[in-house]
Amino acid sequence: MKISNIDAYQIYDSRGFPTLEVEVELENGVSACGLVPSGASTGQFEALELRDGDKTKFRGKSVYKAITNVKEEIAPALIGKSVFDQQKNDLLMIELDGTENKSRLGANAILGVSMAMAKAAAAARGEALFEYLGKGEGNLIPLNEIQILGGGAHAGWATDIQDYLVIAVGAKTYEETLEMTHNIYHTAGELMKKLGKCVGIADEGGWWPDYKDNEEPFEVLMEAIKLAGYEPGKDVAISLDIAASDLYDGEHYRFKLDNKVFTRDEFYDLMSAWCKKYPIISIEDPFADTDFENWKRLQAELGHKVQIIGDDLFTTNIKRIEQGIDQGLANSVLIKLNQIGSVSETIDAIRLTQKAGWLPVVSARSGETEDAFISHLAVATNAGQLKVGSFARSERQVKWNENLRIQRKLGDKARFVGAALYKTIFS
Repeated sequence: MKISNIDAYQIYDSRGFPTLEVEVELENGVSACGLVPSGASTGQFEALELRDGDKTKFRGKSVYKAITNVKEEIAPALIGKSVFDQQKNDLLMIELDGTENKSRLGANAILGVSMAMAKAAAAARGEALFEYLGKGEGNLIPLNEIQILGGGAHAGWATDIQDYLVIAVGAKTYEETLEMTHNIYHTAGELMKKLGKCVGIADEGGWWPDYKDNEEPFEVLMEAIKLAGYEPGKDVAISLDIAASDLYDGEHYRFKLDNKVFTRDEFYDLMSAWCKKYPIISIEDPFADTDFENWKRLQAELGHKVQIIGDDLFTTNIKRIEQGIDQGLANSVLIKLNQIGSVSETIDAIRLTQKAGWLPVVSARSGETEDAFISHLAVATNAGQLKVGSFARSERQVKWNENLRIQRKLGDKARFVGAALYKTIFS
């Protein structure tokens, strides 16, 4: 099962921006494609997404350099190699790039090849992708974290907070998480339209809000949960993605919507107060990726009852996750393939997180494709949680739908533990 050809093409993500599709073909005729996602709110420690920067072509967003790197450098190095040597082949590409953040060849070029190799290997063995990646040990259907209101860089800064999400903590089955979210999502939309608070749909499918401050969305979300027939905190909990690095200037945190400036202590007090006032079970990037002191404080105060997720803080990077574990900065890591740039490194990051007793949350990006790779990744690694945006738009729904298919394929082997997974980190 040796690699016979690798090709790459420019396609378009859910925002209409160029991205890569890479095709890997094997000597036996089997082929598979990897489609690379793209983020809008990116952390400073992420691997580099290589774009051309030529303003005359796709306003600088084209990816022809990355495509050339796949065809002229990566392909010659990998053709003739066994497709089953995922880790070895990924390492070869990393060494070929030769930079700390994959900036020479581009993390998007390397990731596209890495994803396509994994899918081709699975196909060659006649296995589903989750079976191949998990070596037959993955069977945990993830608990969904689903956006209801979009803000921040995903909705033209309609709110300073990036995501207001829900987690169906009372659900007994995967299907029930989808039904509960469906009811809340559409109830929230009807309520917002009635109140004149809805502008449209944000990048990830959540409602694009029109609010006077960053706390008003809580009241609408709480009301939507109740109107949908659920009890906040018991049936459905709130999750937040603050994306605080976007709000921090190195000294102060700033809310443009509220026209407020916070010292680091004041912003800590606000995050802590919200977690106590509302049924918040999970909070992502509550502080900037350099504000370690506040991360430590929040984990020490609330880490026994709130999932504290590092996204920009860790960027799926082994070294940064190790630092976070050593310093007690959080209790959960957001996992994004294109933050680190290869499949094997992503799986290593998940395993490190789990070994520490922390919870991984496999996540999509705001610029997504129709590829459901991360649905398989979440099940393969028994990650337990999946975050792909809202309950609308096909590039989001394809991930939720794929988990239904995976569950059917697993049959009696499928497990769903729901909110019980939080017992790992909650004392």
